[in-house]
Amino acid sequence: MAPIKVVVHGALGKMGREVVNAVSRDPETRLVGAVDFNPKNDFLTLPDGSGKVPLFGDMDSMLAAQKPDVVVDFSLVKAAVPAILTSINRKVAVVSGTTGLSKADLDEIDRKAQAQGVGVVWASNFALGAVLMIHMATIAAKYFDYAEITELHHHLKADAPSGTSLTTARAMAKARGKAFLIPSDSDAMMKSRGEQVEGVAVHSVRLPGLMAHQEVMFGIAGQTLTIRHDTINRECYMPGVLLAVKAVRNYKGLVSGLASLLKLE
Repeated sequence: MAPIKVVVHGALGKMGREVVNAVSRDPETRLVGAVDFNPKNDFLTLPDGSGKVPLFGDMDSMLAAQKPDVVVDFSLVKAAVPAILTSINRKVAVVSGTTGLSKADLDEIDRKAQAQGVGVVWASNFALGAVLMIHMATIAAKYFDYAEITELHHHLKADAPSGTSLTTARAMAKARGKAFLIPSDSDAMMKSRGEQVEGVAVHSVRLPGLMAHQEVMFGIAGQTLTIRHDTINRECYMPGVLLAVKAVRNYKGLVSGLASLLKLE
């Protein structure tokens, strides 16, 4: 079987570079192009030094020239949404890890992907351990009335709370069938108690020295349960990204998260 032809959008960013490395080294995928805002060169050297691929500043031109099977997007919202929609219009499947997309953005992506018969996998976190953490948290959510989330990231992360923490809190409430209880009415009004999401107080920590970490703590009379996931470097996301790249063409429309791909739902 021929390797899957991949274009990386946001290729010069930190996550983009990791994706370029992973795609270039996997025997089942082949990097055929890269896109980034205002590139200084018209090519990107492959990490193993085996050659170069075109580097464009415009997604539509790249798609027309290289005709990839899948676009992988790790960029900013203002660039990601147009790039994803452009890919869909050209019937190219998309894997995106850009956080901060609104419900309206995701609804539009789903609607257009359904119309074009194209698969799109979007996830707030591609670390397989994080996906399992969320899954285990949804199981525990059915048995506890109170829960809080602390998410810790490097100081350059643009958004807070993290997309993963929001996804976790909402999935927990959905599994429970209702919002969690807030310890007291005043807690919902105090900034120090974190952002309230479905009754879950979400606390964000931003410090140099951190990568990406999340702790979900449940409480009930006489006991607590803690589920925690830690990442060491950005390489941790690549098995999930490659899994999505290899699976996305089997789907039509938007798939949110990796749970379906891992048969967790």
